[in-house]
Amino acid sequence: MNAGLRVALDVSAVPAEPVGAGRYTINLSRALSALSAGGAELDLELLARRDDSARWAAVAPAATCRPVAPKGVGPRLLWGEWGLPHALRREGDVPGVLHGPHYTMPARSPVPVVVTVHDTTFHDHPEWHERSKVLVFRRALRRAAARADLVICVSAPTAERFVEIYRPSAPVRVIPHGVDHERFSPLEPALGADLACCRGLGVPERYVLHLGTIEPRKNLTGVVAAFERLATADTDLELVLVGREAWGSAALDAALRTSPAAGRVRRLGYVRDEALPALLRRACVVVYPALEEGFGLPALEALACGAPLVTSEDSVMAKNAAGAALAVPARDSGLLAEAIAAVLAGGPELERRRALGLEVAARYSWEASAEAHVAAYQAAAL
Repeated sequence: MNAGLRVALDVSAVPAEPVGAGRYTINLSRALSALSAGGAELDLELLARRDDSARWAAVAPAATCRPVAPKGVGPRLLWGEWGLPHALRREGDVPGVLHGPHYTMPARSPVPVVVTVHDTTFHDHPEWHERSKVLVFRRALRRAAARADLVICVSAPTAERFVEIYRPSAPVRVIPHGVDHERFSPLEPALGADLACCRGLGVPERYVLHLGTIEPRKNLTGVVAAFERLATADTDLELVLVGREAWGSAALDAALRTSPAAGRVRRLGYVRDEALPALLRRACVVVYPALEEGFGLPALEALACGAPLVTSEDSVMAKNAAGAALAVPARDSGLLAEAIAAVLAGGPELERRRALGLEVAARYSWEASAEAHVAAYQAAAL
């Protein structure tokens, strides 16, 4: 490993089936490891759960993996408060910076701390989350604002709202996510591979795709309502929902129980990352009309695959898409249906947006994101 700034990255919260912040942590770890292997002056240490070292050794081979955190949410939270500082001191050679990539940090740390804030919905929309998580993450946000040496926000809107609510004492940097262009590309890895992948998942020939955790802020009842408007006239079209079930999926369940189009809605649940590009490339339309997101990475990944995208206006997804997506009011299922129909109709405007989407997505890379993170670590260590 290269001599240089030592960074301890706490990866202990990433579940076996990662989404959202978990995917960010994995992609960042991989990119930081590649920088270290490529000669960057960075010594990366991953603080993992005791049962999870094999995964992280594969993700970040140039990093040192320390399986020090316990299994189970409760024990791991206690470890993050009391055991993590002790783990940093152990062996008498503490790293230069600790990075908490998922809101949290210990109350006291022997080294400077960088914390990533993904969004402020725990404060603004507690009804979208389990009560226990609201209590934990509101406390974490207040602590990061008061005690972190530097805060990373994943988008400018998130940073602006975080500063407005919490008035942090530390500097705040905006560092966007990247796109894994080796996987998320308009080109399938081999002729027929995408079709085989989708057939293996039971996906129909023509479908509207939503990719994301099944939770209230994803606005899936609005997606179902929009699909109902299209289903009568377009009898071959189906709706495919990809994402694990989370808290608050009862509204979607209720909508489907009464929907006349329920028989043409397929819920695939959690799908391995390797299958996502194929699903995106073969979709007639990708819809991502979330009520609010910190970054909305699936929207950019859709653009990188050349997929037509419909998303929420006045959102970070629309801002990132820079005109490549059709953007409509998230809560207006009628306009959402019209936007989907416009994409299905095809034409020169669709092709213009598709080409623009590839250009926009190309501006985002995990290498650039990792380099910006290293600069943030260096600033915190001063």
